[in-house]
Amino acid sequence: MNKRKKRPKKQRYGPQIAIEPGSSPATLRNDAEAEKSEVRLLAYGLDEVHEEDIKEISELSRWLNRGPMMWIHVSGLGHAESIQRIGEIFGIHPLALEDIVNAGQQPKLEEYGENLFIVLQAADMAEHLQLSQIGIYVGRDFVLTFEEGTDQALERVRERIHKGRGRIRKAGAEYLTYAILDSVVDHYFPLLEKYGEQLEKIEDEVIASPAPVIMSQIHQVKREFLTLRRTLWPLREVMTRLMDEDLALMSRDMRPFLRDCHDHIIQAIDLVSAYREISASLSDMYLSSVSNRMNEVMKVLTIIATIFIPLTFVAGIYGMNFNPETSPWNMPELNWFWGYPLALFLMGVIAVILLIYFKRRKWL
Repeated sequence: MNKRKKRPKKQRYGPQIAIEPGSSPATLRNDAEAEKSEVRLLAYGLDEVHEEDIKEISELSRWLNRGPMMWIHVSGLGHAESIQRIGEIFGIHPLALEDIVNAGQQPKLEEYGENLFIVLQAADMAEHLQLSQIGIYVGRDFVLTFEEGTDQALERVRERIHKGRGRIRKAGAEYLTYAILDSVVDHYFPLLEKYGEQLEKIEDEVIASPAPVIMSQIHQVKREFLTLRRTLWPLREVMTRLMDEDLALMSRDMRPFLRDCHDHIIQAIDLVSAYREISASLSDMYLSSVSNRMNEVMKVLTIIATIFIPLTFVAGIYGMNFNPETSPWNMPELNWFWGYPLALFLMGVIAVILLIYFKRRKWL
């Protein structure tokens, strides 16, 4: 008995939220196989920077209210107990903890008292598009970031703090929040540049040799552009709220920086829209190329068939088995000395005449 081959798992249109239906609000999903969350502390001021890996989460309590600014990054969100303990230390709202643990949230902004909670999606591309959720919880003198893995955008911000570039060490939590948002948004542009190169490569392949695998590549790119669009549009609304609303932790001095980040999001959305149109046109171009190639093949076959129709007619006539001895009208040329060469010559002349005719009509 033959076993059925397993179909390859299809890529989803976006990250899926792993919440059990009917769960009570603020339920944290716990992964029994998940390792303990890694916590890194970065405390800094104008003149000094201190960074260390936190082994025990209880150690975070002694850092509260000690310095001008504290950034805590948590990677690995499957261990619910670790996230719960961090939430208790910093007073994170249980609903915010639920959104932090359950990856796949749309970008959004929530206020919990004087604190802000922001969700956004960082994008990267290895073989296909990969989204990584980042949760940002902002207090007066601290910023907490939660992520499943490690993102280069956050590493760049950490590097700026160590080197003291710009005004990041002079400012507080609001500027650090902006720096994280801006770095994540700016990382969309190298990604979109890769997509532009990929579309150019696909276009060249469509023109040169359209193969069925190219169509699957076009559909894959279109799906990923749909995911990017669903990610960037809500992020634009987040930036609009940060700019326009009177939030306790976002002063008016931050609005020029937030507007600049908002402009970058608009540019990324415009690029995604343009690339979606290009990918749609590539689908039409592929179908047109395949149709043109099919027409060329059919044209050649039709010409060959057309040439052989009169030749088949001549051969069919001389293939009739009439006995020339019975009647002088029964194919007397069968008894000619040059009858067979004459028949071949006649066929050749007919083929040449048809080729000349097709050439003058520019069918060849």
